[in-house]
Amino acid sequence: MAAPRREQGAEEAPGGLEPGAAPYGNFPNYSRFHPPEGRLCLLPPALLWRLFPAGPSPLLGLDVGCNSGELSVALYRHFLGLQENEAGSDQPVVGKDLNLLCCDIDAALIERAERCSPFPGSISYATLDVMDPGAREFLSSYLSRFSRSTFDIGFCMSVTMWIHLNHGDDGLVEFLTYLSSLCKYLLIEPQPWKCYRAAARRLRKLGRNDFDHFHSLAINGDIAERTTQILTEDGAMELVCCFGSTSWNRSLLLFKSNRLTQKQH
Repeated sequence: MAAPRREQGAEEAPGGLEPGAAPYGNFPNYSRFHPPEGRLCLLPPALLWRLFPAGPSPLLGLDVGCNSGELSVALYRHFLGLQENEAGSDQPVVGKDLNLLCCDIDAALIERAERCSPFPGSISYATLDVMDPGAREFLSSYLSRFSRSTFDIGFCMSVTMWIHLNHGDDGLVEFLTYLSSLCKYLLIEPQPWKCYRAAARRLRKLGRNDFDHFHSLAINGDIAERTTQILTEDGAMELVCCFGSTSWNRSLLLFKSNRLTQKQH
């Protein structure tokens, strides 16, 4: 499914439904329950400078599963050193410019993100299911506008569980393999296994059928470790850093494409 992000703790789902009725994780008001500050406090503000000391310009970023955009905007401000009161100022910090493309499976959430965005010149939004070939064509077309084949950095925050539950083990591997081919760096926050159980429990509580793949998932247990194995086992990426865990017990993992390492050498 693609760009869904967001899950437990949400009070409502689209149309005012119960949380379990949003099986792709597309909960409104998610940031009230897991606010951006819970991630930002773990991330160095100068990270983009450290990763890309000499460019390119602009840097291209991709946020998969942006929900209604609060975390996307917070990441943009954090990495460019912008203060909250600078909303409306779309000027990049000297020496760094970031074009951030944010996508989500939910058109209503994307519409809200666009309406509320303080940086319309630098942050753009698209309704996409990145498991769909058409969405991948869109992303390739977007990159071609900048004469690029990859994004400089990708963000995938609390999305992997929804891909996994809706597409199974093969779908998760395909999704992560695709992201590893699409991004030079990837910052990912996988949900732990207990969140899978909670999501399935919410569906059952509403009298709905279980996720199609939940009971057949062989990739389980320590999901952060399994995610790392998938991203690194074929040599596509290497783990650069674990920035620790949020207060809701999710690891923030930064990966680097080995193609970038080879190019630097």
